[in-house]
Amino acid sequence: MFIIRWILGRIILLVNALTPPKKMQRSPEQQAELDKLTASLSLYQYEACPFCVKVRRAMRRFNLNVEVRDAKRNQDYKTELEQNGGKLKVPCLRIEEQDGVRWMYESGDIIQYLEKNYVK
Repeated sequence: MFIIRWILGRIILLVNALTPPKKMQRSPEQQAELDKLTASLSLYQYEACPFCVKVRRAMRRFNLNVEVRDAKRNQDYKTELEQNGGKLKVPCLRIEEQDGVRWMYESGDIIQYLEKNYVK
């Protein structure tokens, strides 16, 4: 089963690399302002997870600069996600808000949140 998942993961990464979505265009000033807003976001993910790829593609399409944290390869990120987020599940968007930190799971919810709050 490991070999099948590994092969499928590589296929997903290859297709993603060969067909990158086109980035949304903004003025440099608009992009700089948006980058300040997205500095409070972090995406916990696995490189070859299809749902994580879906979120990363949306972030690219929306031209959002969100820190990507690989919870599979980095033990600190894995521990942080599990202890603070409550479960070891990816993708997970960590959102720093004025009243604390919110952890959002589910790729569809993450994409909807990003589009609603950062795409204009």
